[in-house]
Amino acid sequence: MKTIIASPHAPKAVGPYSQAVGAGGALYVSGQLPIDAASGKMAEGIEAQTRRSLTNLGHILREAGYDYSDVVKTTVLLQSIGD
Repeated sequence: MKTIIASPHAPKAVGPYSQAVGAGGALYVSGQLPIDAASGKMAEGIEAQTRRSLTNLGHILREAGYDYSDVVKTTVLLQSIGD
Protein backbone atom coordinates (compact mmCIF):
# COMPACT_ATOMS: atom_id res chain seq x y z
CA MET A 1 0.00 0.00 0.00
CA LYS A 2 1.27 3.49 -0.79
CA THR A 3 0.67 6.79 0.95
CA ILE A 4 0.80 10.13 -0.86
CA ILE A 5 2.59 12.83 1.14
CA ALA A 6 1.99 16.56 0.57
CA SER A 7 3.26 19.39 2.77
CA PRO A 8 1.56 22.77 2.54
CA HIS A 9 4.93 24.34 3.41
CA ALA A 10 6.66 23.05 0.26
CA PRO A 11 5.72 24.07 -3.31
CA LYS A 12 2.91 22.05 -4.85
CA ALA A 13 3.99 19.39 -7.32
CA VAL A 14 4.04 20.66 -10.89
CA GLY A 15 2.62 18.04 -13.20
CA PRO A 16 1.23 14.57 -12.58
CA TYR A 17 3.34 13.53 -9.59
CA SER A 18 3.39 13.86 -5.81
CA GLN A 19 5.81 15.60 -3.48
CA ALA A 20 6.48 12.21 -1.92
CA VAL A 21 5.15 8.67 -1.74
CA GLY A 22 5.54 6.32 1.20
CA ALA A 23 5.60 2.60 0.36
CA GLY A 24 6.95 -0.48 2.08
CA GLY A 25 8.50 1.49 4.94
CA ALA A 26 10.40 3.81 2.58
CA LEU A 27 9.72 7.39 1.51
CA TYR A 28 10.37 8.48 -2.07
CA VAL A 29 10.58 12.26 -2.42
CA SER A 30 10.34 14.06 -5.75
CA GLY A 31 12.95 16.59 -6.76
CA GLN A 32 12.50 19.95 -5.09
CA LEU A 33 12.83 23.24 -6.89
CA PRO A 34 14.16 26.24 -4.94
CA ILE A 35 10.74 27.87 -4.76
CA ASP A 36 9.33 29.46 -1.60
CA ALA A 37 5.82 28.01 -1.19
CA ALA A 38 4.55 31.14 0.56
CA SER A 39 5.67 33.65 -2.07
CA GLY A 40 5.92 31.42 -5.14
CA LYS A 41 9.30 32.99 -5.90
CA MET A 42 12.48 31.15 -6.82
CA ALA A 43 15.58 31.84 -4.75
CA GLU A 44 18.44 33.59 -6.54
CA GLY A 45 21.99 32.26 -6.56
CA ILE A 46 23.21 28.71 -6.06
CA GLU A 47 23.63 28.99 -2.28
CA ALA A 48 20.10 30.35 -1.69
CA GLN A 49 18.65 27.86 -4.16
CA THR A 50 20.38 24.94 -2.44
CA ARG A 51 19.18 26.13 0.97
CA ARG A 52 15.58 26.55 -0.28
CA SER A 53 15.50 23.13 -1.98
CA LEU A 54 16.76 21.45 1.19
CA THR A 55 14.28 23.42 3.32
CA ASN A 56 11.46 22.22 1.04
CA LEU A 57 12.74 18.67 1.43
CA GLY A 58 12.69 19.08 5.21
CA HIS A 59 9.04 20.19 5.13
CA ILE A 60 8.11 17.07 3.18
CA LEU A 61 10.13 14.80 5.45
CA ARG A 62 8.43 16.25 8.55
CA GLU A 63 4.99 15.87 6.96
CA ALA A 64 5.76 12.15 6.60
CA GLY A 65 7.15 11.85 10.15
CA TYR A 66 10.83 11.81 9.17
CA ASP A 67 13.77 14.21 9.40
CA TYR A 68 17.11 14.72 7.65
CA SER A 69 18.78 12.02 9.76
CA ASP A 70 16.49 9.43 8.13
CA VAL A 71 17.72 10.19 4.59
CA VAL A 72 19.65 7.28 3.07
CA LYS A 73 20.30 8.52 -0.49
CA THR A 74 20.01 11.77 -2.41
CA THR A 75 20.71 12.90 -5.94
CA VAL A 76 21.58 16.51 -6.73
CA LEU A 77 21.09 17.87 -10.24
CA LEU A 78 23.03 21.02 -11.17
CA GLN A 79 22.59 23.33 -14.12
CA SER A 80 26.35 23.88 -14.08
CA ILE A 81 28.94 21.51 -12.65
CA GLY A 82 30.82 24.66 -11.61
CA ASP A 83 28.19 25.14 -8.90
